[in-house]
Amino acid sequence: MNVSELARLAASAFAQAAVKRLLVCNGLLLLAFLQAAHALAEDRPNILLLMAEDMSARVGAFGDPVAVTPHLDALAKQGVRYPNTFTTAGVCAPSRAAHILGMHQMSTGTQHMRSSSRPAGGYKSVPPPKVKAYPELLRAAGYYTYTDHKLDYQFSGTLRGSGPFTIWSEEGSGTHWRNRAVGQPFFGLVNFPVTHESGVFPPLGAWPHSVTHFVMQWLRWAQSPDVEVSRTVQASEVPLPPYYPDTDTVRNDIARHYTNITVMDAQVGALLAQLEADGLADNTIVVWTTDHGDGLPRAKRELYDSGIRVPMIIRWPAALRPHDVAPGSLDERLISLVDLAPTLLRVAGVEVPSYLHGRDIVKVEPREYVYAARDRIDEVPDRQRAVRDQRYKYIRSWHPQLPGGHALAFRDNIPMMREMRALYEQGKLNTEQKRWFEPPGTERLFDILADPYELKDLSQDPAHAAVLGRLRDEVARWQRDVGDWSEQSEADMVAQFMPGGEIEKTPPPRISVKAGVMELVSAVEGASMGYRLDGDTWHVYTDPVPLRGANSVQARAVRYGWEESDLVSIELPR
Repeated sequence: MNVSELARLAASAFAQAAVKRLLVCNGLLLLAFLQAAHALAEDRPNILLLMAEDMSARVGAFGDPVAVTPHLDALAKQGVRYPNTFTTAGVCAPSRAAHILGMHQMSTGTQHMRSSSRPAGGYKSVPPPKVKAYPELLRAAGYYTYTDHKLDYQFSGTLRGSGPFTIWSEEGSGTHWRNRAVGQPFFGLVNFPVTHESGVFPPLGAWPHSVTHFVMQWLRWAQSPDVEVSRTVQASEVPLPPYYPDTDTVRNDIARHYTNITVMDAQVGALLAQLEADGLADNTIVVWTTDHGDGLPRAKRELYDSGIRVPMIIRWPAALRPHDVAPGSLDERLISLVDLAPTLLRVAGVEVPSYLHGRDIVKVEPREYVYAARDRIDEVPDRQRAVRDQRYKYIRSWHPQLPGGHALAFRDNIPMMREMRALYEQGKLNTEQKRWFEPPGTERLFDILADPYELKDLSQDPAHAAVLGRLRDEVARWQRDVGDWSEQSEADMVAQFMPGGEIEKTPPPRISVKAGVMELVSAVEGASMGYRLDGDTWHVYTDPVPLRGANSVQARAVRYGWEESDLVSIELPR
């Protein structure tokens, strides 16, 4: 039996009950086993990942002059700020798929926004058989893993209960680290929907989507804990980038976005206070970041830095802090959100799979490049690929005539979006403000240091021909190395995921018991399997399991992107 199996058994309620029954026969030996296994579980760090939605670095600790974020500012003083963190997409579902799998979305068929609401018919993406969400790997190693209502991985639906049952020990309402077994380490992913783009919508949205967006506003309210804030940003205070016109509508929408950020900050503070009150702060790595950039026009969905550059803070407890890391420090290396998977697996003592695209930000040399992609956005087909180093950004477009400011039903609920398009059509935007509404061309190149708002395209400048060629080649190399499912149409990809036009169903696993040890065998490659004994807690199956006096076994399986198998069960001889 390996070390992770010992820890898992010790952490499970069933194992503890079994140990108590067997103490009569061999008290000293089993007591020593229990103590050792609990010590092992407690030595492993807890991990709390806090993910705001749809926001860039509008945080005081990251230099925003008007942001009201006292709790994040305090967290930054205790941790490390990573200002050059980038998501792999400027929109939620592809970005979340890449994060949870630790792989670029275009390599797993999760690149289109979004699979479940595809205009030609919804589907679930089916990642390669060996690929597992990293929380599932943590759970298999004995961690209690939990999240709230938001999934949105493309091989799941948007909300809880729609994805593989093996990823999370619990998901949805009421999930908390307090629900874990005694001594069990936890990994929690907590989302903060209050900052979502829809928070800038008027309560009823824009016709004909008013019912949908009224429901969305209600969900945001229902899922957000009540907090009090001392002050909010006023419209007159809002700093405007040069690509926005200075109007009351624009200022009011961005001020509303700042207000939502302040509420999120207070919610983060309340959760961190609970962690402190429970005596867990000294053994919990806290990561705060966002799923992509601002939920505003010319940011969300785009490959500009406004869409993919996000703030990240990691608070390392003193006992777990890397030797070269100081509280309150700034780490300006390039980091991709696919780097979280290998980093967190390694600090948890879990083997890091070779298929991951990220790198451990503590142990591995700094990146030279980060990469991002954009594909179909709701009802609008598109395909773009981007690479960025510390100075330059290159974007390649397969739809060179499609401007970023195109009509989009969901985004058009934002008042400033409708106003900006109207001003463009009336010829009232200046050169910098109207560029987003014009065709981008096949290639774009920006000098981020000289042009942080990415307004001056250098792709036709002979002085930058060498840089253009280098980054063009880098995008092509990246596509070859990781694989790009968008080399084919989405319809062809879906046909591979759903050969008969329907989502496939996972066959049930076979249960085998010999000499008091249970084995599960899947009938399909890549299926994740789970089991429980005597109706107790579900566990992820990895290795043969000693039954230790159990009376019954239940099992099920799921291949990512397929329907879950039927439940199978057996009664064991007494």
